[in-house]
Amino acid sequence: MSSHPPRHRHLARRLSQLYAGLALYGASSALLVRSGLGLEPWNVLHQGLSERTGLPMGVVLTVLGAAVLLFWIPLRQRPGLGTVSNVLVIGAAMDATLAVVPEAHGTALRVAMTAAGIVLNGAATGLYIAARFGPGPRDGLMTGLNRRTGVSIRLVRTVIEATVVVTGFALGGTVGVATLLYAVTIGPLAQLFLRVFAVSPASGGSTVVATGQPHGAILRP
Repeated sequence: MSSHPPRHRHLARRLSQLYAGLALYGASSALLVRSGLGLEPWNVLHQGLSERTGLPMGVVLTVLGAAVLLFWIPLRQRPGLGTVSNVLVIGAAMDATLAVVPEAHGTALRVAMTAAGIVLNGAATGLYIAARFGPGPRDGLMTGLNRRTGVSIRLVRTVIEATVVVTGFALGGTVGVATLLYAVTIGPLAQLFLRVFAVSPASGGSTVVATGQPHGAILRP
């Protein structure tokens, strides 16, 4: 008898992981916003644009994510369910969390909120990437540029994230100790949670909804 779960249970598990991970990603990012100690690179840009436009930060994230997808066209990238869901869910979850979580006051609370935000962000990354429904729009931009130009993923990622941080900071986004701490810990955390939330294959073959293996991800939405 096969030890793999039936197809419908396997798909339900993957879908649950996808949406739980995306919702948790948005909520954990909101905790970093409320901590006031710094944000992830892309959210520095999102916050800066939010400050300049007056739009909620989650709305900016959603609009910019959709705009990034336009760059997939010349790069010949193919979005999956996870790609579209990434655009729609993370921003909504972030704004919902920002609406109920107040700004942190006091060093101890700010540090605790930062730590919780980073660890939960790593867990969220492991959840949605392990579900294997396709990369987020920003990940796809990086992998697409890597394939089209031959430049290493590391260099492409560094250039893009340095650009969004500098631009976001100039627009009023928050850069701080949490930005650096996030940069050095999110990779190991995400790899840990990828193992924790790994999904075994379904019996009778896999249900293909989107391609891409977790270990090939950039670990960003």
